[in-house]
Amino acid sequence: MDSGNGRNVLLPWFLGIAIVVIADLWVVYYMFAANCPAPGFVEALVVIVIPVVYLTLMYLTLKSQK
Repeated sequence: MDSGNGRNVLLPWFLGIAIVVIADLWVVYYMFAANCPAPGFVEALVVIVIPVVYLTLMYLTLKSQK
């Protein structure tokens, strides 16, 4: 649905990317600073897979509203 004010529909997605990147950097910092004993699979899941799935679903949701 067009709101008529020219606002970018994907603005929330761009803000979500910024928030996810900041949160990922924070998590990665604490993983390395505290010598996290978690296996590499779990670290990759937390830092890569979950944010990618979240951002993909968010993108598809926002794109379908257009």
